[in-house]
Amino acid sequence: MRYTILTLFPALIRPWTEESILQRAIERGLISVDVRDIRDYAEGKHRVVDDTPYGGGAGMVMRVDVVVRAIEAALPADEVILLSPAGKPFNQRMAEELARKDHLVLVAGRYEGIDARIEHFITREVSIGDYVLMGGEVAALAILEATARLIPGVIKEAQSHQQDSFSTGLLDYPHYTRPPEFRGLGVPEILISGHHAKIAEWRRKQALKRTRERRPELLEVAELTPQDLAWLDEFDAGSE
Repeated sequence: MRYTILTLFPALIRPWTEESILQRAIERGLISVDVRDIRDYAEGKHRVVDDTPYGGGAGMVMRVDVVVRAIEAALPADEVILLSPAGKPFNQRMAEELARKDHLVLVAGRYEGIDARIEHFITREVSIGDYVLMGGEVAALAILEATARLIPGVIKEAQSHQQDSFSTGLLDYPHYTRPPEFRGLGVPEILISGHHAKIAEWRRKQALKRTRERRPELLEVAELTPQDLAWLDEFDAGSE
């Protein structure tokens, strides 16, 4: 997988790729991350990338001609994604879809955003939440991490991401490790029983319980088995 990240602040992105799992994935050739400065595609002595908006208003707007030159220099690509609070919400299903692509171009805006004509030069707008950041760099990094970890070989445990929150449509079940007791708090006995079928059942029930308590709206679209529905009825009846 190739990633090209277009930003006015490359120094915000590059350190993220020089540590931990992303660094190892790059070194092994599983992914490549090309971070480009949009300012390099501006013309003139001062390389101006923004201007005042037509019609007036506070703030500055990034120029469409500069950003499009940066995008076109990165092509061909499977997707050109503009990170924007007006975009479609990013979720695990979108991450799985994007992880199957060969080349993603991620465009991180700044200031009051990019000239609206940019819509004609991208494939989609994506938002990571209903809030406004100072720029799209954090959103670009979120997409980078969420998709890169799904690429075969990036994560050591091949099935790890299949059990993550949202991958199954539910929140993840709770995890425990050493010490077996900490300040009076123990590990559920079932997890040290060695009974794998019972452990799997307990984990599924816990995932359902967590989801019902914390994100009940996910249950409306999750793929639930008859047994799942029976357990949910038990929870509602107070016999969990």
